[in-house]
Amino acid sequence: MKLTIIGCWGGYPAPGGATSAYMLEQDDFTLLIDAGSGSLSKLQSMKHVMNLDAVILSHYHNDHIADIGVLQYAWLVQSYMSDRKEVLPIYGHQEDQYGFKSLTHKHTEGVAYDPAATLEVGPFSITFLKTVHPVPCYGMRITNGEDVIVYTADTAFKEAWYDFAKDADLLVTDCNFYADQDGSAAGHMTSKEGAMIADKANVDELILSHLPQYRDNNDLVKEAKAFYSGSIQLAKEGLVWGKSHNF
Repeated sequence: MKLTIIGCWGGYPAPGGATSAYMLEQDDFTLLIDAGSGSLSKLQSMKHVMNLDAVILSHYHNDHIADIGVLQYAWLVQSYMSDRKEVLPIYGHQEDQYGFKSLTHKHTEGVAYDPAATLEVGPFSITFLKTVHPVPCYGMRITNGEDVIVYTADTAFKEAWYDFAKDADLLVTDCNFYADQDGSAAGHMTSKEGAMIADKANVDELILSHLPQYRDNNDLVKEAKAFYSGSIQLAKEGLVWGKSHNF
């Protein structure tokens, strides 16, 4: 199972960057997790757009779905050029009907996931945890039957993450605020809170993502190390994490 960070910024992309988007690969299957602003451009330097097998969305804020529209146009144009008839499934929740309905286009289809059930997508099994955020949003625990990645998506801290992320190989956590700040009103976490989850859940590795646009982001790692002794990385476009190597 191989995870590549396509975009890692919160709110809006840094120059030349992209907001939340992650590419997960296993056994020739490619799943795009969220599709933030600038992500389609970044994605195409790594993978042909028609080689996506599915997309899944945590919620419908623009910094997580801004490039869904241009992805739909890309599939429309590429399908016309190659006379391909495939339809790309885009999985999303139905608690925002306007957002969900926008997922269906000429060559894409919105597919509803049930947050209370396990979703099977290609080689991946995905379970969900509702986050603490101003709009309905779902974190994901993704496994290939051997390795486990937990993605918090956008969330303020809550203790339920301890069990949800238990013994994960990798935790990708919302880190939109520094340790001396309070992100709860905005529905985001600090470096300290993400590290506390990693520690309590006994995860193997932690990646801090959904990064703020101010101060020195390297300080986020320094702060997190005070609360978690495992491997910590700061998210960046192109960063690759992989286990089992069947991709």
